[in-house]
Amino acid sequence: MKTRLGIAALASILLASCATPGVVPAEADLLIQGGTVYPGGAEPFTGDVAIRGDRIVAVGPQLHIAAARTIDARGMVVAPGFIDPHTHMEGWITADDASRRLVEPFLMQGVTTAFVGNDGGGRIDIGNLLASAKARPVGINYGSFTGFGTIRAKVIGMDRRAPTDTELAQEKVLVKQAMCEGALGLSTGLFYAPQSFSKTDEVIALSRVAGEMGGKYDSHLRDEANYNIGLAAAVDEAIAIARDGHIPVHISHIKALGVDVHGMAPAIIAKIEQARAEGLSITASQYPWNASGTSLVSSLVPLWAQDGGRTAMLARFDDPAQQTRLRADITENMRRRGGPGSLLIVQGKWRGQRLDAVAKAMNTDAVSAAIAAIRQSDAATISFNMAESDIEAFMRQPWVMTDSDASTAHPRVYGSFARKYAVYVKERKVLTTREFIDRSSATVADWFGLADRGHLRAGAFADVVVFDPQTFASRATYEAPEQTAAGVRDVVVNGALAVADGKLTGTAAGRALPHTPPAGSCR
Repeated sequence: MKTRLGIAALASILLASCATPGVVPAEADLLIQGGTVYPGGAEPFTGDVAIRGDRIVAVGPQLHIAAARTIDARGMVVAPGFIDPHTHMEGWITADDASRRLVEPFLMQGVTTAFVGNDGGGRIDIGNLLASAKARPVGINYGSFTGFGTIRAKVIGMDRRAPTDTELAQEKVLVKQAMCEGALGLSTGLFYAPQSFSKTDEVIALSRVAGEMGGKYDSHLRDEANYNIGLAAAVDEAIAIARDGHIPVHISHIKALGVDVHGMAPAIIAKIEQARAEGLSITASQYPWNASGTSLVSSLVPLWAQDGGRTAMLARFDDPAQQTRLRADITENMRRRGGPGSLLIVQGKWRGQRLDAVAKAMNTDAVSAAIAAIRQSDAATISFNMAESDIEAFMRQPWVMTDSDASTAHPRVYGSFARKYAVYVKERKVLTTREFIDRSSATVADWFGLADRGHLRAGAFADVVVFDPQTFASRATYEAPEQTAAGVRDVVVNGALAVADGKLTGTAAGRALPHTPPAGSCR
């Protein structure tokens, strides 16, 4: 793991990393010593990281610094704390239980910062969410998007129609309000009702408001398969939003979902590369699993049947006149997903069983079983629907970051970053260690504008992970998803040890990370 650099190069790193150029600090609170240091955006070297308070004060080879505490990191990788740009962890960071607010699944993978409010589900009252970290300490740093789904539901409800001029103006006001309270930008989940009832021009209008205030647009695409407009057209829509909304666009958990679109990754990559070559700021992120996580309704029920919300949907289930169309569409959606055997229910009465087994237990066909299960609840569901060739093709792109899309009962909550390293760096060699680290830290921080994070350098916030390159791996599985990762030895969040010798310390040093709009834009 050790990389040799010339004396001049090492001297340059040391001088550049000191708080005052050319001056090495006399003391530190914490010295991480002798590890293979990946600074984030630069080549690794064997050396030390010195921390005082919540900041890094020096990074370099053989720092001669007295420290109150020293961590022997020989044989370990020392990297910037990982940053997860797409999660569903708001329930963890706002929990009543202080131990849950530590967010153990993330800390034990070296994740020190996460974004919430994705897929269009973000709050409007961002200020309250960000303020809660002071009264109710959290283990990781976090920022939040405001959500198109939340805003549209508040203004229009669950109806399948375009907004009136007055309603569109109200939506814009809510986007601006959230941005002024510190939202990172606008997120959408255009596949999900009621967002799926929107047209592109509505999304562009709201994105333009967020863009004018320095925000980003984060999206679960309108289609990742061929449910409605198709994957290629959904990517075209995201590009149009970047162009006409004048906003940087991030495509979350990029994938080719379902048997009909397997093998499309090269064509999608080419589309995005062309848009980037035109000067548009477009990136993506990805979780390293071949199964997605959603719900039975989202997986199987056609959008027309979701119009008006759950009550209206259940009424359609009971309408004999609609049964032929409904069952045909559910059958087709099930085929897209790879059949009933590809759908694992992970919540509720049928937790841990695949849909074909549920149908057998009910002594009925898979469509009838799905409808019966949905009547009970819209259970979380894991869908095995991706091809490894597509996963690896997307992963190789320098503009594709690491995310978890952390959600109920999926191993990606506890193991995404660890699995990506163990499987795609060590085992399959799809990425180098540096590529994995950069796209899990520096690339994310730089594109999303997280000042002084994502890098190990003097003046940066001291978010650091120390992991064993031989044992860092996911222990979470689809059958047993709630197992913490192996191999992370130490984690520092804002200068405080959150994990020491492979165990949580109980310290909650995370902070809320509000976005600051341009001066005068919130008048």
